[in-house]
Amino acid sequence: MRLLLSAAAILAAAFATTASAQPSPTEHALLHEIAGQVSPEQQHATIAKLVSFGTRHTLSDTKSDTRGIGAARRWVASEFTAISKDCGGCLTIETPSEMFTGRRVPVSSEVMDVLAIQKGTTDPNRVIVISGHMDSRVNDVMNATSDAPGANDDGSGTAAVIEAARVLSKHKFPATLVFAVLAGEEQGLYGGHVLADYAAKQGWQVEADLNNDIVGNSEGINGVRETTRVRVFSEGTKTVETAAEADKRRYNGGEVDSPSRQLARFMDGLADRYLGNFKVTMVYRTDRFGRGGDQVEMLKAGFPSVRVTEANENYNRQHQDVRTEKGIAYGDVLEGVDFAYLANVTRVNAISMAALAMAPAPPTHVDISGAVSADTTVKWQPAADAARYHLWWRSTTDPQWRYSREASPSGKALLKDVNIDDWYFGVSAVGPQGWESPVVFPGGAGSWTHEEPPPAPAAPGTPGSKP
Repeated sequence: MRLLLSAAAILAAAFATTASAQPSPTEHALLHEIAGQVSPEQQHATIAKLVSFGTRHTLSDTKSDTRGIGAARRWVASEFTAISKDCGGCLTIETPSEMFTGRRVPVSSEVMDVLAIQKGTTDPNRVIVISGHMDSRVNDVMNATSDAPGANDDGSGTAAVIEAARVLSKHKFPATLVFAVLAGEEQGLYGGHVLADYAAKQGWQVEADLNNDIVGNSEGINGVRETTRVRVFSEGTKTVETAAEADKRRYNGGEVDSPSRQLARFMDGLADRYLGNFKVTMVYRTDRFGRGGDQVEMLKAGFPSVRVTEANENYNRQHQDVRTEKGIAYGDVLEGVDFAYLANVTRVNAISMAALAMAPAPPTHVDISGAVSADTTVKWQPAADAARYHLWWRSTTDPQWRYSREASPSGKALLKDVNIDDWYFGVSAVGPQGWESPVVFPGGAGSWTHEEPPPAPAAPGTPGSKP
């Protein structure tokens, strides 16, 4: 018996080793091209223009053409219009808005987003979003008149959105790309709410929202320069998880496998393959500790979303009156932006959007079975745009997918001698040209859609009992 167990262990180890040595993902020249087209100079011009509006506070002047949030949003719309003209009218400009009253909005006020929509060629209802907020503030969040340059918070995110639009509009994609410049973030994430509402009303299947907020500074408050990495924050369990899904997740796992977490892993892998020394640092939180961003509103609507933020923040440049005290310069001014760093962050976003839009949609109805068996069966719903699939598995304590093997588009595969008890599993879809979707974790914890997976076959016994 001991000899048989040893032989089985050796066989399983050999199988895992073979699986981990699968060929590397297809290299796509398009992503190298897109990365090379991002311009730090363009982004410098964008932020300089945003700063020139004096303040972009959500409650600031909306009538002036030279100062306030109204001038800023009209200028953003004009930039999108110019980009669209260069691509033959490929962008549709929309300005959804809603009226809000709240703790930081004492009088009912309009919050307006500016969207540029690049319709997909074959799968237009599948949507990839990049977002950043144009509004700014000083120490007093209710001060709508003092100069609030907002160069980095969040002129940098706005510049990332506009530059992504300029670069990606030169190419065509099966899925729809949305370039979203939001307002109202500093007053209560209202622009994110407007975006989420608009997406729901349009019936968009939002596959990803890459929310860029504070992405242009490389020198932290501690004096340390971080020029080679960017943080990507992602929720571990879905904000919209049901009680039944939570109960199943607590028993079977999935705490670190939400669609948003898979999105972060996807971005991490792309940076490793295409951006050389510039890396993604995944942070297993929805946002920085005790803080928030517009991606929170998208998560509340059930849309997979991440927050992209610089590696080392300088809090002297955030939410500050512009001044110098005891030799320390305060204020979110243009000189605090590292444009080479911002360009690299934008490259991460642009290649991620392109890769997501070119790949098939993430698989649906992913399910696993294999209790009291040495093997694991993986099932999913085959899709017309997927030529094949990859099965993935990793140790339950491993942060990254470790092993993979190819599977046919049949919708069912057997992992021989891979015990369901010891691993986490997932499935990704691969298109005819090798474009690959993010991995999908089985069941409600990992589903990218609002569909309920089909019920799994009844396992012998009940949880916690012996068959």
